[in-house]
Amino acid sequence: MIKELEMNGRANAELVFHLGRIASGEGLAEGLTAAQWAALRYFAQANRFSQTPSAFAAFHATTRGTASQTIKSLETQGYLTRMRSEDDRRSVRLVLTEKARGILANDPFESLVRAAESLPPSVQSHFASALQRLLGQVTQERGKPHFGVCTSCQHLESDGCSRDGQAPYTCGFMSAPLFLEELDGVCINFIQGKPVTVKGSVTGAEPR
Repeated sequence: MIKELEMNGRANAELVFHLGRIASGEGLAEGLTAAQWAALRYFAQANRFSQTPSAFAAFHATTRGTASQTIKSLETQGYLTRMRSEDDRRSVRLVLTEKARGILANDPFESLVRAAESLPPSVQSHFASALQRLLGQVTQERGKPHFGVCTSCQHLESDGCSRDGQAPYTCGFMSAPLFLEELDGVCINFIQGKPVTVKGSVTGAEPR
């Protein structure tokens, strides 16, 4: 029985790895490499605190040098641009250009998205829980940050009031306001907490 469980565990791990490799695409799509697509995908989902080369490197478990090369190539091609951070004027963040947003629909990864969305809702829920458990254990063993979103983070703060023109939520870690549309952005400062229900946001969502 023990041997069978070990084989099943390895087989599942191999399937996850193989699925990720296939979904990344073979060869070039839109003239971009798999690494460049991964960068565009990351900056499309990262919140403003995590749109940095170091956060991207941490998310993809690569070196800062490799991450910087990928980012530089995307800047040169007009897919990424630098903006001064609103929270720390000494730093910059990387955001997608309209050109980048225009080609994201052709991302090879979308085939995996469609496959996942074809699963019954109950299967999707159990599958997501299982994958999050795997991700949590692997990141803990390797000492890597566990990225997540505000709706499942201990740092999310709110007094429950909504005021015109003001952000109803706050990031306790950054001591910065959070608007509703920012709550689903992936963040490097994430600490797993109890998922909260936020109207208009993806409750308890995890990295996409």
